[in-house]
Amino acid sequence: MKWKWPVVLLSFLFVAAVVYYFTSQLNSSSEQAPSFDANLAYQHVLNQMNFGPRTPGSVAQEDLIRYLTTELTQYGWQVEIQNTEMMGHPIRNVIARRGTGSEWVILGAHYDSRFYADEDTDSQKAAQPVPGANDGASGVAVLLELARVIPQDIDKEIWLVFFDAEDQGRLSDWDWILGSRAFVQSLESKPDAVVVIDMIGDADLNIYREMASDQALNDEIWKTAADLGYSDTFIDENKYSILDDHLPFIEAGIPAIDVIDIEFEYWHTSEDTADKVSPSSLEIIGVTLLTWLEK
Repeated sequence: MKWKWPVVLLSFLFVAAVVYYFTSQLNSSSEQAPSFDANLAYQHVLNQMNFGPRTPGSVAQEDLIRYLTTELTQYGWQVEIQNTEMMGHPIRNVIARRGTGSEWVILGAHYDSRFYADEDTDSQKAAQPVPGANDGASGVAVLLELARVIPQDIDKEIWLVFFDAEDQGRLSDWDWILGSRAFVQSLESKPDAVVVIDMIGDADLNIYREMASDQALNDEIWKTAADLGYSDTFIDENKYSILDDHLPFIEAGIPAIDVIDIEFEYWHTSEDTADKVSPSSLEIIGVTLLTWLEK
């Protein structure tokens, strides 16, 4: 019987070693940072569309604000609703904060839909709100998926800001970019960098350098995209000067850029629907920004 004890001991040690190996592999796998998921981002587009047009003051706006708050809190962000006013209109910006690093970065997107699809050739449809799948929901979707995947221990202070009332210009008693103007007026100090994304879900995505943007910050983003193999999407050429949510930051002396595909066929029409948004386009933008943040 004496000969059995070494065999039993060796068997026990072997089993223990196997269990330790697979447990350590499982733990290692679970600790890996999650990657940007294009399908999850696209689901955020669909969820926003289910609320209906998110026009200022609408029930859909309230539904979306609750949705943003729930999702962002779930991912470990501190969320604040900024209630303020511009031109006599209530403004409700959603601000999510995380991190304590010395560098302060803001990523922003507008969440509102336009009151009227006034670029529509059908006069009846032109009197209805824009669905806002690409012009609104796409940028919000990318920020929400970034909220899930940005590392908790990143050595930066990150704010995700969802701007109200960007898209109501040329309408009576309204103007463009009211939410971002109200937000910038409330800042007590200056962030180091601001990246605004807008209309970035088009299947035929072409992002040119916006000419009013901070060119040094543009250089960083475009180089990151090129290193990732996205040069066909991030075209290294100045082409447009665009009135968008980055301008109040630039006017305040804050480095800011606008990442936008303004050449969207269905802009301000009733056809700005979810089928016009490509998950792969959302992924290109999300992966580029996540890689840039992690540098």
